[in-house]
Amino acid sequence: MNLPSRVKLVEVGPRDGLQNEKQAVPAAVKIELVQRLQDAGLKEIEVTSFVSPKWVPQMADNAEVMAGIARKSGVRYSVLTPNLQGFEAALKSKPDEIVVFGAASEAFSRKNINCSIAESIERFAPVVQAARAAGIYVRGAMSCTVGCPYEGEVAPERVGYLAGLMKGIGVQHVGVADTIGVGTPIKVQRALEATLQHFDINDVSGHFHDTYGQALANTLATLQMGVWQFDTSVAGLGGCPYAKGATGNVASEDVVYLLHGMGVATGIDLDKLIDAGAFISEFLQRKSGSRVAAAMLAKRNS
Repeated sequence: MNLPSRVKLVEVGPRDGLQNEKQAVPAAVKIELVQRLQDAGLKEIEVTSFVSPKWVPQMADNAEVMAGIARKSGVRYSVLTPNLQGFEAALKSKPDEIVVFGAASEAFSRKNINCSIAESIERFAPVVQAARAAGIYVRGAMSCTVGCPYEGEVAPERVGYLAGLMKGIGVQHVGVADTIGVGTPIKVQRALEATLQHFDINDVSGHFHDTYGQALANTLATLQMGVWQFDTSVAGLGGCPYAKGATGNVASEDVVYLLHGMGVATGIDLDKLIDAGAFISEFLQRKSGSRVAAAMLAKRNS
């Protein structure tokens, strides 16, 4: 197998993982989670989003969280910005990277952000332009690249179409997301192949949900294509509010265990990562979504 020697994980737990939690998570807990993640060796952390609190009340403390982090040199802190207003608010908190998002499914785009794919890209164009002018890196999240809760299967051509639009407005890196976790290795590889027609392999990452238990298989399948960057979420936090039954992102702990077991370096201390996952799971009063964490914590306790 032709695997990369090193993999970079983008930890999305603090933002993508917590945004749909029903119970309020205090800023102090979010800050502590970020601290623990960076202490475990994570170099890319998606911290929060600058969206209207009316739509995502959990992220209303975005500026407080960004201000409360003791930043570590060499760590990149990113925030989601859906529009120019959100970007201008985010700018005050000095993010290293902003994230804009689009869907490969027209139905999902309309349900999620109330506009067509093309219209969503038009909205993001000035945000991307402003970020790049300010020297801030721009990442694009492409959701529903394999399946959609409204349309069903999504053709690779639709993924290529979205990737081309994102490239056209100046997005520097894209994440290929299986938002509802229906993907299997061949389908995910096809979505990535369509994206690679527009972006270099070094500017593409995988973002897999584990609804059908396929996230690790999909990670391995894309690793074999040379993909070396992945979004993961500590304790498997997260889900998709628009997709019934869609479970969280793949657990960071499970991906790190997989990679280390294959001799692929991550720079992450698995024990400290498990502690970070245990910390947030304890606060949320539920079991971690990571199988590796469950096994290793049981081993520790015996």
